[in-house]
Amino acid sequence: MPVLIDKQLDFPPVERADRWGFLAVGGDLSPRRLLLAYRSGIFPWGGEPVRWYSPDPRCIIELADAEHYLSRRLLRTVRHKRFEIRINTAFEQVIRACAAPAPGREATWLTPRMIAGYIRLHELGHAHSVESWRDGRLVGGLYGVACGGYFSGESMFQGESDASKVAYVALLRRLSARGYVLLDCQVPSYHLFSLGATLISRVTYLSRLRAALKLNCAFVDLHAAE
Repeated sequence: MPVLIDKQLDFPPVERADRWGFLAVGGDLSPRRLLLAYRSGIFPWGGEPVRWYSPDPRCIIELADAEHYLSRRLLRTVRHKRFEIRINTAFEQVIRACAAPAPGREATWLTPRMIAGYIRLHELGHAHSVESWRDGRLVGGLYGVACGGYFSGESMFQGESDASKVAYVALLRRLSARGYVLLDCQVPSYHLFSLGATLISRVTYLSRLRAALKLNCAFVDLHAAE
């Protein structure tokens, strides 16, 4: 049964999660709690009060193989630079677009309190957006949380065909170039599998997470324009 948490900062052991990965409920979305969750292999997902998950198996993208799953058409779109890629210039716009209703998705797990929590993480330098722009308009993008050599992809949106996928390609290349070793997708979907996602056991995931957290990777250069 999921554990009720309140003001205490710690989480129960992930082995106590139920068959769907549901581990705990309650608590706040402060930067300290969010970062502790991600560093412990736990993430928040939907609703009020907050629900915390650590599924087994876990869905990830293997960075070394990721580009092999990209279509030639998509790579051609990237080469032709149909979209301008920007980093962290419109984080709040990206997360709010991810939360907005879309065809086939009338509800969202991104509550106003969760949006505020991730915006605060972004302000502190732990959450980042990769954005696709065209003709001065934000038309697609994604956001996630970075710790050490680990990146958790949280959500993406698309306002034009291929806009989110081009942002995804930019994310893959940035993570690889900057020494990241673990790209977490959390839970599987047909879309993620089409991009090369795979499933690993929670034990394996936690071992790789611990190794990734020992690295000192920088998603952005603090004193350089992106």
